Amino acid sequence: MRVIAGSARRLELKTPPGLDTRPTTDRIKETLFNILQPDLYGCRFLDLFAGSGQIGIEALSRGAAYAVFVDKDRTAVGCIRDNLMHTHLADQAEVVQTDAVSAIARMQGRQAPFDMVFMDPPYRQGLELPVLLALNGSGLVTGDTTVIVEAALKDELDFSGSGFAMVRVKEYKTNKHYFLKKV
Repeated sequence: MRVIAGSARRLELKTPPGLDTRPTTDRIKETLFNILQPDLYGCRFLDLFAGSGQIGIEALSRGAAYAVFVDKDRTAVGCIRDNLMHTHLADQAEVVQTDAVSAIARMQGRQAPFDMVFMDPPYRQGLELPVLLALNGSGLVTGDTTVIVEAALKDELDFSGSGFAMVRVKEYKTNKHYFLKKV
C-alpha cells in the first residue's frame, strides 16, 4: 500500500496486522480521489474508522490543509501515527483514539466544520446511521460538506432519517462509495 499522488507520492504505508482493516486498493483510491480532487486543496478532512490512515494521508498529500484521523483500535492508531511521520504530514494532522461517535462528541465546539468526511466502518454492523446522526447534530458538517461512506457492494444502505441525502454512488468490483450532503 502506498500514497498515489502529491507530496508523499510513492511512499509505502504500514497497515495494522490482521483482518480487521481492509486497505483500499490503489485503483479504488485513485478513482475516489479523481472525484474529490476539485474540492480537496486546502480542505479540512475527517477520516473516521481510519485504519492505517491511508485515505486521510492521501488527502493531505494531495493538498488538504488539515486532517483528523479517528480509530478506536490502539494498533491502528499507532500505525496512523507512524504513517504520518513517515510521510512528513504529522504537523497537519490530529489522531484521536476512540470510537467515531465519541470522537464527534469530543470535537464539538473545538473544531471548525470539515469540508470532507470519509468513513469506512466495519461492514454490516449498522454503524453508519449512528455516526451520521452524530455528525448531523454536531456542527462539524455543513451543507457544503461532502460525506463519503464506504460499504460492501451488495449492501444497500438507507440514509433516510440521518439528515443526509445521497447525491452520488460509485460502485467498484467489491465495494462502493456513497456521496452524501446534509439536508
